[in-house]
Amino acid sequence: MNDRFLRACRLEAVDATPVWFMRQAGRYMAEYRAMREKYTLLEICDRPEAAAEVTLQPVRAFGVDAAILFADILLPLVPMGIKLEFAKGEGPVIHNPVATAADVQALSLIDARDALHNVMEALSIVKREIAGKTPLIGFAGAPFTLAAYLIEGGSSRSFTKAKRMMYEAPEVWHALMDKLATVVSGYLVAQADAGADVVQLFDSWVGALSPEDYAEYAQPYSKRILDAVKKRGIPSIHFGTESATLLHLMSAAGGDVLGLDWRTDLEGGWNSVGKGKGVQGNLDPVVLFAPRPEIERRVKAILAKAANRNGHIFNLGHGILQQTPEDNVRAVVEMVHELSAR
Repeated sequence: MNDRFLRACRLEAVDATPVWFMRQAGRYMAEYRAMREKYTLLEICDRPEAAAEVTLQPVRAFGVDAAILFADILLPLVPMGIKLEFAKGEGPVIHNPVATAADVQALSLIDARDALHNVMEALSIVKREIAGKTPLIGFAGAPFTLAAYLIEGGSSRSFTKAKRMMYEAPEVWHALMDKLATVVSGYLVAQADAGADVVQLFDSWVGALSPEDYAEYAQPYSKRILDAVKKRGIPSIHFGTESATLLHLMSAAGGDVLGLDWRTDLEGGWNSVGKGKGVQGNLDPVVLFAPRPEIERRVKAILAKAANRNGHIFNLGHGILQQTPEDNVRAVVEMVHELSAR
C-alpha cells in the first residue's frame, strides 16, 4: 500500500509529503458532472455503487495519497427525522428545523450501521477496490456544525438562531448536542468497521464561536466523538474553518491531526496545535485557479513552513471549488510529491 498518508497521521517518517484534497470527489470533475446528469447528490449517496465510483474518480485521475468517501455531512440527519433537500443554487435546505425541546426530543437516536447502511456498503466497495493500494478516509460533521444547520434551516453567516439557543435555552442546546454526539460517534465507529482507515471530523462552522463559547458549548461533544474513534484504534483528523483562535481547544478535544484553513499560518498553527500532533493543510482553494508559476510558489511556501517535519499532510484550507481546472489539481499533487521527496 501507498502508506505515506497513514504514516503521516502517525507522525512517522515518509518518503514524500502525502497530499489529498477536501471535496476531491465532486462537481469540478467532468466524470462527476456526467453522473450528476443522471442522479441528484442524495441519489448518488443512496446508491453505493455510484458513491463508490465517485470516490474512486480522483484517485485514478490524480494519484492522491488517500481516497475520501463521497457522501455529505448532513446524511445522518435524514434517518433522525429531518427533511433535507439540496436546492439548486441554495445548498442544503432543512424543511423542519429544530427550535424547541420537543423538536430535539423528536429526533431519533439511530444505529448508523442500519440507518446508513448504504454509506457502509459504499465504504466496503471502495475498500475492496483500493485495498493494498490507497488508504480510505471516512468522515462526519461535528455536532456544532450539524446543530447550526438544524437550527438555522440551512447555511448562515451569523448563526443568530443557533447562538441564541445556546444563550437563551442552554438546556435545549445541550440536549441536542448530546444526541448529535451519540449519533456521530456511532456513525464514525461504524465507518471504521466498514473499512475506513482514517476518519475526519468536519466542524465547518466552528469559526463562528469565541474560544469561551467553543469550550462550553461545543468542545465536550467533539471530544466524546474523537475519544470513541481513538478507542477504535484508527487515526482521526479534526478540521474547522476560521479556527485560528480555537486550535489549542480543538487539539485538546482530540484528533491525531488538526486541519488548518488557509487563513492560518501553518507554522504558527502547528505551534498552537502543540507537540505530538500532525497538521493538515493549508493552500487557499482559489490558488488552484492561478497561473502555474503562482501555484508552485504557494505550494513551495507551505512545504517550506512544514520543513519536512513528520506529521504534515498537504491539503487545501477547505474544499475544492466548482470550476477548478482539473489539470491544476493534478499539477499540485505532482508538485508536492516532487518538491517534498526525502
